[in-house]
Amino acid sequence: MSNSSLARAPAVAEPGGSEFAYDRVELTDDDFRQAAALVGQLTGIVIKEHKREMIHSRLSRRLRALGLQSYKAYLEFVQSDAGKNEIGEFINVVTTNLTSFFREDHHFQDLKNKVLAQIAAEGRSRVRIWSSACSSGEEPYSIAMTVRESDAAQAKDLKILATDLDTNILARASAGVYAQDRVTAIPEKMLRASTKQVGDKFEFTSEVKRMITFRQLNLLTRWPFSGPFDVIFCRNVLIYFDADTKREVVNRMAQMLRPNGTLYLGHSESLLGEHALLSSEGKTIYRRRA
Repeated sequence: MSNSSLARAPAVAEPGGSEFAYDRVELTDDDFRQAAALVGQLTGIVIKEHKREMIHSRLSRRLRALGLQSYKAYLEFVQSDAGKNEIGEFINVVTTNLTSFFREDHHFQDLKNKVLAQIAAEGRSRVRIWSSACSSGEEPYSIAMTVRESDAAQAKDLKILATDLDTNILARASAGVYAQDRVTAIPEKMLRASTKQVGDKFEFTSEVKRMITFRQLNLLTRWPFSGPFDVIFCRNVLIYFDADTKREVVNRMAQMLRPNGTLYLGHSESLLGEHALLSSEGKTIYRRRA
């Protein structure tokens, strides 16, 4: 079968005329090893054996979409010249997006009471904040709402950059629309000031949306910006990297911070020992040494 025909292969009917049972296609040991290696190559994420069922379930969606009947055929296709456009879909389905508004609230308290308060006290007009794994947008919108409640909101050149690997999730984040059960962590006053209700959903106002620029970015590739950033959020993504990749990403982020700039990591993440550029303030809060 040619590479071009793989993308258009029709679903095969089972005896009795029923549709091909994609959920029963076997993910062999070799398929899993190859899929995990490809994830690591493209994203740096380490896929271990306990994620096997997740890989099986999520890739079955792509088999169904393309009409392929084996994971081997799919993995050959995604690595072929004809499958270049499928790489983005592959990344989207295997990356995990789990977040909430004001997750790990102590980071936002530190952002408001220390970082933004200091910026306002210094009267700085340029402020740069990066949400480096923004998922479906709850983190950058939480940052924007925190900024709006601080004196630093008066800064004339304040920008929030929100990036993620998953293009589908970025589209949802950019839309800024959330179901009622997703916004329960937002204080009522803040919710009224930052969103408008549309039916049974809440949409962030244009004023809030304008504060954030959403961009697709693979943290393992070249970063198309030079900083410096006052704040970087890199939460709940390093846990998917091996030690060397984690160290490399943290080093690059530390170099992107201005002196006294702040790096927030996830609750289950920490630096591997002492860092030449970063000092710990506890609770996964790190400051760039002056």
